[in-house]
Amino acid sequence: MKRKGRDASAERPGEVPAPSPETAAAKRPGSKPPGAKSVGWALVQAARLHRARIGDRLATLDLFAGQEQVVQVLAASGTMTMGDLAATLRVRPPTASKTISRLAALGFVERRAEAGDGRIVRVRLTEAGLAKAEAIEGIWDAVEAELLAGLDNKERRRLRKLLRKAAKGLAEAGGLTGHETEADAEIEADDDEADALAPIPAH
Repeated sequence: MKRKGRDASAERPGEVPAPSPETAAAKRPGSKPPGAKSVGWALVQAARLHRARIGDRLATLDLFAGQEQVVQVLAASGTMTMGDLAATLRVRPPTASKTISRLAALGFVERRAEAGDGRIVRVRLTEAGLAKAEAIEGIWDAVEAELLAGLDNKERRRLRKLLRKAAKGLAEAGGLTGHETEADAEIEADDDEADALAPIPAH
C-alpha cells in the first residue's frame, strides 16, 4: 500500500509552528496591544512622554528625570529626614537614599546626622541646589503648559484630583502610605472651592 505523502504544513520536531492568518493579522504593526484601552496604559504613555520632555531640559542642568522632584521637595520643605522625604515622594527609603547620594555627589544636597541620634539623617539643599531648584521650576512650568494645553481650567482641576486619588489607591495597595502634607490639603481645598464657584454652563 502506498503511503500518503506527509502534509507540508505538518510540524517537525523542534520546529516552531507558523502563525495562523488570524494571529498574524492580530500582530501586524500598528495593532492594539493588550491593555491599550485601559486607563493605566494611557497614564503610562502620558507619563513617559512627560518624563522625556522633562529629561531633555534637565540635561542642561546636569540632572536626570526624577531627581528634580527631590530638589523641589527639599526647596519647599527645607531640612527633612530621609524617611519623611521618601514618604512625601511615595517611594521606598532605599530609592530616596540612592537619589540623595547622587545629588550629594553633584554638590546639590548635604546630609547630616541628627544630633544625639546618628541613626537619623537629615538632608537639605546646598546653595548650588537652591539655584537648581529655581531653574527646575521654570522647566516644570514649561512642560506643564505643554501637557495641559488642550484642557480648560475645570478639566485641569478634575484631572489633578483624579490622579491624586488614583495615586493614593496604588500607594495604599503597595504599602507606601505617603502622608498628606499641608500643601496637598491646601491644593485640594483650593480645587474644591474653585469647582464650587465655577459657573454652571447654560443648556
